[in-house]
Amino acid sequence: MKIGLVRHFKVSHEFPTGRSVSGDDMKQWFLDYDAADIIYGSTPLGKTEWEECYCSDMPRAVKTAEHIYPGTIHFMEELREIPSPPLKGKVKLPFILWAIWIRCCSVMNKQTRTEIKIAKRRINKVLDEIFAKGERDILIVCHAALMVYLRKELIRRGFGGPKFKLASNGRLYIFER
Repeated sequence: MKIGLVRHFKVSHEFPTGRSVSGDDMKQWFLDYDAADIIYGSTPLGKTEWEECYCSDMPRAVKTAEHIYPGTIHFMEELREIPSPPLKGKVKLPFILWAIWIRCCSVMNKQTRTEIKIAKRRINKVLDEIFAKGERDILIVCHAALMVYLRKELIRRGFGGPKFKLASNGRLYIFER
């Protein structure tokens, strides 16, 4: 059995550069990112005949899955990205410092840790549903942060596959047992 993971194609929404931004600006940036179109590319799916595709129901993942996979696609809320931590305020910081703060929230912020626990439960629900249907080769199209935890759960369930800290957009990562 193989599970192929693909992060959605690159989003056509640039990071703020050359200026500091507030928490309110960052919140708006994430809203605009969620609404932005993708930059279509190609994702070679290899020689594996993927029997089904499970996909986040967020537009960037939907567009990616529809572009790369010709068969049945199951759109699932459970495969949505982990929400960003609460962002607000007028304090202005360079974008890179906001990115570091957001990363630190996965350890320090109670709400973010709760969202990660919820995401892990969502991942288990999806994998349980997939495995309940028997041994098949399945493609999953979702998001970067979610893929980190999805990879960990696949390894825990006996799959072998590549390591990544941040999945590349549009790249196929194959896990097999």
